[in-house]
Amino acid sequence: MFVERGLSTQSGKLKSGWIEVITGCMFSGKTEELIRRINRALIARQKVKIFKPHIDQRYHPTHVVSHNERAIDSVVVTSSGDMIDLAKDYEVIGIDEAQFFDEGIVAVCNQLANEGKRVIVAGLDMDFEGKPFGPMPNLLAVAEYVTKLHAICTKTGDLASFSFRLTNEADKVKLGDVNTYEARSRSSFVEAMDLKKK
Repeated sequence: MFVERGLSTQSGKLKSGWIEVITGCMFSGKTEELIRRINRALIARQKVKIFKPHIDQRYHPTHVVSHNERAIDSVVVTSSGDMIDLAKDYEVIGIDEAQFFDEGIVAVCNQLANEGKRVIVAGLDMDFEGKPFGPMPNLLAVAEYVTKLHAICTKTGDLASFSFRLTNEADKVKLGDVNTYEARSRSSFVEAMDLKKK
Protein backbone atom coordinates (compact mmCIF):
# COMPACT_ATOMS: atom_id res chain seq x y z
CA MET A 1 0.00 0.00 0.00
CA PHE A 2 1.28 3.46 -0.88
CA VAL A 3 1.82 5.78 2.06
CA GLU A 4 2.34 9.43 1.24
CA ARG A 5 5.39 11.05 2.71
CA GLY A 6 6.58 14.61 2.82
CA LEU A 7 9.19 16.07 0.52
CA SER A 8 12.44 16.24 2.45
CA THR A 9 14.00 19.66 2.13
CA GLN A 10 17.28 21.20 3.10
CA SER A 11 17.85 24.92 2.54
CA GLY A 12 14.69 24.98 0.43
CA LYS A 13 15.97 22.31 -1.99
CA LEU A 14 14.71 18.77 -2.31
CA LYS A 15 17.06 16.02 -1.19
CA SER A 16 15.53 13.29 -3.31
CA GLY A 17 12.80 12.92 -5.89
CA TRP A 18 10.83 9.83 -6.79
CA ILE A 19 8.24 8.40 -9.16
CA GLU A 20 4.79 7.17 -8.12
CA VAL A 21 2.70 5.26 -10.66
CA ILE A 22 -1.05 4.84 -10.24
CA THR A 23 -2.33 2.17 -12.60
CA GLY A 24 -5.16 -0.25 -13.27
CA CYS A 25 -8.05 -0.75 -15.68
CA MET A 26 -10.62 1.79 -16.76
CA PHE A 27 -13.06 2.98 -14.07
CA SER A 28 -10.68 1.95 -11.27
CA GLY A 29 -10.17 5.51 -10.02
CA LYS A 30 -6.68 6.29 -11.35
CA THR A 31 -7.35 9.91 -12.26
CA GLU A 32 -9.36 10.43 -9.07
CA GLU A 33 -6.39 9.19 -7.03
CA LEU A 34 -4.01 11.42 -9.01
CA ILE A 35 -6.24 14.44 -8.29
CA ARG A 36 -6.44 13.48 -4.60
CA ARG A 37 -2.65 13.36 -4.26
CA ILE A 38 -2.21 16.61 -6.18
CA ASN A 39 -4.79 18.37 -4.00
CA ARG A 40 -2.96 17.26 -0.86
CA ALA A 41 0.27 18.72 -2.26
CA LEU A 42 -1.56 21.98 -3.03
CA ILE A 43 -2.92 22.12 0.53
CA ALA A 44 0.68 21.72 1.72
CA ARG A 45 1.55 24.78 -0.44
CA GLN A 46 3.88 22.81 -2.67
CA LYS A 47 4.47 24.03 -6.21
CA VAL A 48 2.48 21.72 -8.47
CA LYS A 49 2.20 21.32 -12.26
CA ILE A 50 -0.05 18.76 -13.99
CA PHE A 51 0.23 17.54 -17.58
CA LYS A 52 -2.03 15.58 -19.88
CA PRO A 53 -1.57 14.39 -23.50
CA HIS A 54 -3.19 16.45 -26.26
CA ILE A 55 -5.05 13.36 -27.50
CA ASP A 56 -7.29 13.28 -24.40
CA GLN A 57 -10.05 15.82 -25.01
CA ARG A 58 -12.93 13.67 -23.70
CA TYR A 59 -14.22 15.80 -20.85
CA HIS A 60 -12.38 19.12 -21.06
CA PRO A 61 -9.71 20.59 -23.35
CA THR A 62 -7.32 21.61 -20.54
CA HIS A 63 -8.51 19.98 -17.31
CA VAL A 64 -7.68 16.53 -16.04
CA VAL A 65 -11.13 15.09 -15.31
CA SER A 66 -12.06 11.82 -13.63
CA HIS A 67 -15.05 9.71 -14.68
CA ASN A 68 -16.94 11.00 -11.64
CA GLU A 69 -16.29 14.58 -12.86
CA ARG A 70 -13.64 15.66 -10.37
CA ALA A 71 -11.37 18.05 -12.23
CA ILE A 72 -8.11 19.96 -11.90
CA ASP A 73 -6.38 22.36 -14.28
CA SER A 74 -3.53 20.98 -16.38
CA VAL A 75 -1.16 21.81 -19.21
CA VAL A 76 -1.76 19.97 -22.47
CA VAL A 77 1.41 18.71 -24.19
CA THR A 78 2.00 16.95 -27.50
CA SER A 79 5.29 15.29 -26.53
CA SER A 80 6.72 14.03 -23.26
CA GLY A 81 9.83 16.16 -23.83
CA ASP A 82 7.71 19.31 -23.57
CA MET A 83 7.35 18.70 -19.84
CA ILE A 84 11.01 19.21 -18.94
CA ASP A 85 11.12 23.00 -19.31
CA LEU A 86 7.50 23.50 -18.21
CA ALA A 87 8.17 21.61 -14.95
CA LYS A 88 11.45 23.26 -13.95
CA ASP A 89 10.03 25.58 -11.26
CA TYR A 90 7.76 22.99 -9.62
CA GLU A 91 8.18 20.44 -6.80
CA VAL A 92 5.34 18.03 -7.61
CA ILE A 93 4.56 16.91 -11.16
CA GLY A 94 1.33 15.12 -12.08
CA ILE A 95 0.92 13.27 -15.38
CA ASP A 96 -2.41 11.75 -16.46
CA GLU A 97 -3.11 9.17 -19.18
CA ALA A 98 0.58 8.27 -19.41
CA GLN A 99 -0.14 5.32 -21.72
CA PHE A 100 -0.83 7.82 -24.53
CA PHE A 101 2.62 9.43 -24.34
CA ASP A 102 5.65 8.42 -26.39
CA GLU A 103 8.34 6.13 -24.93
CA GLY A 104 10.38 9.21 -24.01
CA ILE A 105 8.14 9.73 -20.99
CA VAL A 106 10.20 7.19 -19.03
CA ALA A 107 13.38 9.27 -19.45
CA VAL A 108 11.42 12.45 -18.71
CA CYS A 109 10.03 11.04 -15.44
CA ASN A 110 13.49 9.81 -14.45
CA GLN A 111 15.03 13.21 -15.19
CA LEU A 112 12.36 15.05 -13.20
CA ALA A 113 12.78 12.67 -10.24
CA ASN A 114 16.57 12.98 -10.48
CA GLU A 115 16.11 16.75 -10.18
CA GLY A 116 14.40 16.19 -6.82
CA LYS A 117 10.77 16.31 -7.92
CA ARG A 118 7.90 14.10 -6.81
CA VAL A 119 6.47 12.69 -10.05
CA ILE A 120 2.95 11.20 -9.88
CA VAL A 121 1.92 9.32 -13.01
CA ALA A 122 -1.49 7.78 -13.76
CA GLY A 123 -2.22 5.46 -16.68
CA LEU A 124 -3.73 2.23 -17.94
CA ASP A 125 -1.44 -0.75 -17.51
CA MET A 126 -3.16 -2.82 -20.25
CA ASP A 127 -4.92 -2.04 -23.52
CA PHE A 128 -8.31 -3.41 -24.65
CA GLU A 129 -6.67 -6.72 -25.64
CA GLY A 130 -5.16 -7.24 -22.20
CA LYS A 131 -1.63 -6.41 -23.43
CA PRO A 132 0.84 -4.03 -21.73
CA PHE A 133 0.05 -0.50 -22.89
CA GLY A 134 2.69 1.79 -24.41
CA PRO A 135 5.36 3.06 -22.00
CA MET A 136 3.51 1.89 -18.87
CA PRO A 137 5.54 -1.32 -18.25
CA ASN A 138 8.77 0.68 -18.26
CA LEU A 139 7.28 3.36 -16.00
CA LEU A 140 6.18 0.66 -13.57
CA ALA A 141 9.73 -0.72 -13.60
CA VAL A 142 11.45 2.57 -12.71
CA ALA A 143 8.90 3.81 -10.14
CA GLU A 144 9.66 3.75 -6.43
CA TYR A 145 5.95 3.42 -5.63
CA VAL A 146 3.27 1.58 -7.60
CA THR A 147 -0.44 1.60 -6.76
CA LYS A 148 -2.59 -0.83 -8.75
CA LEU A 149 -6.27 -0.01 -8.48
CA HIS A 150 -9.21 -2.24 -9.40
CA ALA A 151 -12.71 -1.55 -10.59
CA ILE A 152 -15.75 -3.78 -10.14
CA CYS A 153 -16.59 -6.17 -12.98
CA THR A 154 -19.84 -5.18 -14.69
CA LYS A 155 -20.71 -8.86 -15.27
CA THR A 156 -19.54 -10.79 -12.20
CA GLY A 157 -19.21 -8.19 -9.43
CA ASP A 158 -15.65 -9.43 -8.78
CA LEU A 159 -12.60 -7.19 -8.77
CA ALA A 160 -11.83 -6.05 -12.30
CA SER A 161 -8.38 -5.45 -13.77
CA PHE A 162 -9.18 -5.54 -17.50
CA SER A 163 -10.75 -2.93 -19.81
CA PHE A 164 -13.12 -4.62 -22.26
CA ARG A 165 -13.96 -2.67 -25.43
CA LEU A 166 -17.64 -2.92 -26.30
CA THR A 167 -17.17 -1.82 -29.91
CA ASN A 168 -15.37 -3.67 -32.69
CA GLU A 169 -12.70 -1.12 -33.69
CA ALA A 170 -9.22 -2.60 -33.81
CA ASP A 171 -7.28 0.64 -33.23
CA LYS A 172 -5.08 0.41 -30.15
CA VAL A 173 -6.01 3.94 -29.08
CA LYS A 174 -9.71 4.70 -28.86
CA LEU A 175 -10.80 7.19 -26.25
CA GLY A 176 -14.07 6.32 -24.59
CA ASP A 177 -16.21 6.06 -21.49
CA VAL A 178 -18.97 3.76 -20.20
CA ASN A 179 -20.46 3.54 -23.70
CA THR A 180 -17.19 2.20 -25.12
CA TYR A 181 -15.55 0.20 -22.32
CA GLU A 182 -16.44 -1.97 -19.35
CA ALA A 183 -14.30 -3.05 -16.42
CA ARG A 184 -14.05 -6.85 -16.36
CA SER A 185 -12.63 -9.55 -14.13
CA ARG A 186 -10.17 -11.95 -15.76
CA SER A 187 -12.76 -14.71 -16.30
CA SER A 188 -15.33 -12.30 -17.74
CA PHE A 189 -12.72 -10.63 -19.96
CA VAL A 190 -11.42 -13.94 -21.36
CA GLU A 191 -14.96 -15.17 -22.04
CA ALA A 192 -15.93 -11.93 -23.81
CA MET A 193 -12.74 -11.88 -25.91
CA ASP A 194 -13.36 -15.50 -26.98
CA LEU A 195 -16.90 -14.58 -28.06
CA LYS A 196 -15.57 -11.62 -30.06
CA LYS A 197 -13.13 -13.87 -31.92
CA LYS A 198 -15.97 -16.18 -32.94
